Amino acid sequence: MERLILNGTAPSVNHMYQNARVGKRLIKVMKPKAKEWFEEAALQALLWRSENKWSTTSGKVVVRLWYFFPDNKRRDTHNTLKALLDALESGGIYADDKTALPRIMDYEVDKKNPRIEIEFEKVV
Repeated sequence: MERLILNGTAPSVNHMYQNARVGKRLIKVMKPKAKEWFEEAALQALLWRSENKWSTTSGKVVVRLWYFFPDNKRRDTHNTLKALLDALESGGIYADDKTALPRIMDYEVDKKNPRIEIEFEKVV
């Protein structure tokens, strides 16, 4: 089974939301750039599912992650898990991201091709 490759970098929790006022209430809404990344990642997951004959599961799924960052800027890989795991749920990898078991395998810099490479394994 081939890896799912998501181009670019996932937004961190710190860069994912902004405050918006609805009447007298203050709520968090997804920033446009984060929403664009999320929708593209979900679409890529849908395409990957089709190409690899992966059926959406309600069981546990090990999600192995390799990060390739665009530069040497300090980043925490785990800060991207919220957006990433939610996008994979939206893309049908699993029915609920509570069943995702993320494993960050490695990270490095690839200035020419920043991306996230992902492998999935259903736990039986």
